[in-house]
Amino acid sequence: MFEKLVPKLRVNTVFDIALDELYAAGYRGIITDLDNTLVGAKAPLATPELVLWFAKVKELGFKLVIVSNNNMDRVSKFATPLNIEFVHQARKPSNTPFLKAMKLMELKPQETIVVGDQMLTDVYGGNRLGLYTVLVLPISSADEGVGTRINRRIERIALTRLRKQGLWQEEDKTP
Repeated sequence: MFEKLVPKLRVNTVFDIALDELYAAGYRGIITDLDNTLVGAKAPLATPELVLWFAKVKELGFKLVIVSNNNMDRVSKFATPLNIEFVHQARKPSNTPFLKAMKLMELKPQETIVVGDQMLTDVYGGNRLGLYTVLVLPISSADEGVGTRINRRIERIALTRLRKQGLWQEEDKTP
């Protein structure tokens, strides 16, 4: 069980992901979380830096879908101006939203990357389906909801277990 919480890659932000290398390795689609992965939980729109990152993602040939547990209004207001498809109220780590996103991109698991800030939703959900999982540090913990704060406590307990089992190296970045 705990192994499913370990991402394939850990980085500080989405900007630290080596997109060129992943594309060369055969990945063609990115499923990304929204809140505290791309922007803070209360930030309504993408930053100029993030808009440039989206342009680079598309320029390299990646397809992109935002998968968020947040509501339609929140996700739509962020994604629609950017012309990015999305799945809202996803109920991650359920398989359904990840499968729906892959169907939207017309991709297979071995071609798909999941990027998120939570081990219990993004990483666990992606790993269960054999996707390439990337864990980013949360942008801000100030605006997180109750469910996310509970998840963060459970993640700290899981990290202790993973370290004891030698599955999480101390020099690596932790959430």
